[in-house]
Amino acid sequence: MSVAIAQTRDITLCRALRRTVFIDEQGVSEADELDDLDDVAIHLLARDVGQAIGSARLLVQGEVGKIGRVCVLAHARGRGIGAALIRHAVQRFRTVAGVTSVKLGAQTHALGFYHALGFHAVGEVYDDAGIAHRDMVLDLSDPLKAV
Repeated sequence: MSVAIAQTRDITLCRALRRTVFIDEQGVSEADELDDLDDVAIHLLARDVGQAIGSARLLVQGEVGKIGRVCVLAHARGRGIGAALIRHAVQRFRTVAGVTSVKLGAQTHALGFYHALGFHAVGEVYDDAGIAHRDMVLDLSDPLKAV
């Protein structure tokens, strides 16, 4: 895989990727996709031969690192890019003092994907922007749960 993942300050590019995946493909409303957290988040960008193909947004909320807005363009799926974004995010949170766990809201069709990366489901299924989700957590203090 020739994909490079790095932190970016190009929120506009990340929003464009998210628009393609969440708004155009999945029918999420713009009001649900856009919020005021982009300016305080860490953004990861996946590039393949310089072309932006995926992104993720990281937030620190006390002892919890939150991964959100994970997307990969349709033509680039199935190559491990989503998993690489998640692994990169988890490694990033391991370097943040005080963060003891990582949490994300998984679309229910992706529960197995995140489970394979060491996350476990908690709580009930809920609706987020018209899509069924369930929270998933990874305990950073358990070395066996490294992704």
